[in-house]
Amino acid sequence: MAVGLPQTVRTTNTKVGVHTRLSDEVEEWKVQRTLALVREMGASWVVEYFPWAYIEPEKGRYDWQHSDMLIEHAQNQGLTVIARLGMVPVWARPDPDAQETTFTYLDAEHYADFAGFVAAFVARYQGTVEHVIIWNEPNLSFEWGYRPVDPSAYADLLRVVYPAAHAANPDVVVLAGALAPTLEPEGSVSGLNDLLYLEKLYQAGATPYFDALAAHAYGLVFPPETSPAPELLNFRRVELLRAVMELYGDEEKPIYVTESGWNDHPRWAWAVKPAQRITYTLRAYDWAKTHWPWCPVVVTWVFRTPVSLHNYQDSFSFVTPDFRQRPIYGAVQAEIAARK
Repeated sequence: MAVGLPQTVRTTNTKVGVHTRLSDEVEEWKVQRTLALVREMGASWVVEYFPWAYIEPEKGRYDWQHSDMLIEHAQNQGLTVIARLGMVPVWARPDPDAQETTFTYLDAEHYADFAGFVAAFVARYQGTVEHVIIWNEPNLSFEWGYRPVDPSAYADLLRVVYPAAHAANPDVVVLAGALAPTLEPEGSVSGLNDLLYLEKLYQAGATPYFDALAAHAYGLVFPPETSPAPELLNFRRVELLRAVMELYGDEEKPIYVTESGWNDHPRWAWAVKPAQRITYTLRAYDWAKTHWPWCPVVVTWVFRTPVSLHNYQDSFSFVTPDFRQRPIYGAVQAEIAARK
């Protein structure tokens, strides 16, 4: 289908972004409609997931058809894409009969294979996709192949991927982390506190191997202005990550908030009321614009999913799978979309 005339995002806050989930959207018109709604709301950025397993299902054989289509539509809508890269294909996993062969399990023997994929991706989309996130929430066991999390191993992954990415596209911005906010202590089977994880990442020598940090900043039940504290999970927790970066002399690097937001499900313990979600979201955007010069973007989870998940996760969305705009969409649009 035709992409249409090139569009421009008109916004009063260039730091506003949304996380789309179009990797599993099979109909092109739905991809186009989703991204047009993002632009019309006034958001300039999107984070999108580009699964390695989808694009390189067999070693050395790439299928770019869907990602080409998605990126073409995003570019046509005037959106800046941050590509989240992950998901291990079957051929790059350990013994398929072994228990640990989850799609998030990447062993050191295949770091070079993943680096090859990242290099191919950034070379193909040079000039259109200039930001890539290397893995997702590596401080959670689920995202690290249901293994104990390992900052040193993730540092090793960055050490292999970073030079390959920059050799393929010298201008690419390699984002490390996408750290999940969690209070899990050392030795937990579930993960590791994001502040401790970042410290250990620096101690493992990762500093030269990423250009920016990606972090997740969910507000849960707290207003966005709530002061950060090591024992608290809230929107401003990223300021504590920033303090760790400064402690290790890495203050020149920005922090990209690649997931954030509030949930308004009526029966989830960590949800807020719909009106609170709207005001907290708008105030969070304003807080970042006013107080975080080191943060280029605040990406809110999640704009729209291809199908309903039939659980509390649906109450993070701005637009339903059948394109009904939830109240938060109109409120954000009214606040940030610049009129002609």
